[in-house]
Amino acid sequence: MSKKYNVAVVGATGAVGEELFRVLEQIDFPIGELLPLASANSAGSTIEFNGREHKVYELTETVFSEHDVDIAFFSAGGSISEKFAKFAVESGAVVIDNTSHFRMNENVPLVVPEVNPEDIAKWRETGIIANPNCSTIQMVQALKPLDNLYGIKRVDVSTYQAVSGAGKAGMEELVKQLQDFFAFKLDESKKEAFMHQIALNVIPHIDTPQPNGFTKEEMKMVNETQKIMKKKMAIAATCVRVPVLRSHTESITVTFEDNIDVNLDDVRAALAAFENVEVMDDLENGVYPMPIISTDTDTTYVGRIRKDIYSKNMLHMFNSADQVRVGAATNAVRIALKWIAMEENN
Repeated sequence: MSKKYNVAVVGATGAVGEELFRVLEQIDFPIGELLPLASANSAGSTIEFNGREHKVYELTETVFSEHDVDIAFFSAGGSISEKFAKFAVESGAVVIDNTSHFRMNENVPLVVPEVNPEDIAKWRETGIIANPNCSTIQMVQALKPLDNLYGIKRVDVSTYQAVSGAGKAGMEELVKQLQDFFAFKLDESKKEAFMHQIALNVIPHIDTPQPNGFTKEEMKMVNETQKIMKKKMAIAATCVRVPVLRSHTESITVTFEDNIDVNLDDVRAALAAFENVEVMDDLENGVYPMPIISTDTDTTYVGRIRKDIYSKNMLHMFNSADQVRVGAATNAVRIALKWIAMEENN
């Protein structure tokens, strides 16, 4: 890459924004000017990037054109993207949006670069590329090589989602409740980020209930997976919040076409060969995906791979990935890199 790109990060002081800076720095992204953007309350503060202090600017309707932004990462909530993304597009920037606002817009590509990089080319229709839900990203990274191998008919998934999925407030609430537990004050702990106590508990309820009995988070996994994989496979999800700081894990059951007899060696080989996926599958020696392994990495780990004991066309597996990185910041940066490669090759 010979060209440098002016990069804006909307939500610069949030959890995903902070992780975006880390990822951009670690891969030496070709940045010309870096423009951290946040609300008026955070404007004037600074963030550190590549050994330098960078001033945080207020997000306004004109800030993108004033700074000649080429790439704008949005990670400040759907209402912010709804209001301000159009101004970034109008200024000539490509928007990579990490919120749910644009994901199911038929004219906006929803991209996991390892799975459907070809969809990035559709960005010109709206100027926007959507980053999927964190749980969807790590799941489709495990599903795509298996769909290529056998053809998937149905997916049943239960998630174990870390509190950082609810942002800094979720992490702080877990830590505070644990502190209160050891101080024998847990009954006095505030419950603001989550409906129920999260310390020493699991909550089978993420996002708002839907008329069909599923939650909005669960339906995101259904609808986004079908859009990304371009396949109306049957999917059922149960999304659960667990008292883990970072990295989501998922228990996934895959049902293949009726004539398939699953070969585990072929399954492991297909997963191991897939970009940014690593197989950890040695149950006897305690080797399998866990949050303490995936946290602060850019890899989706897959293990506990086993055939169903009743149906020859059914497979069970378990995965783990850092949802702040793989499920948000890293995926967004990978989209940007693919976009740059596509633009420079045209």
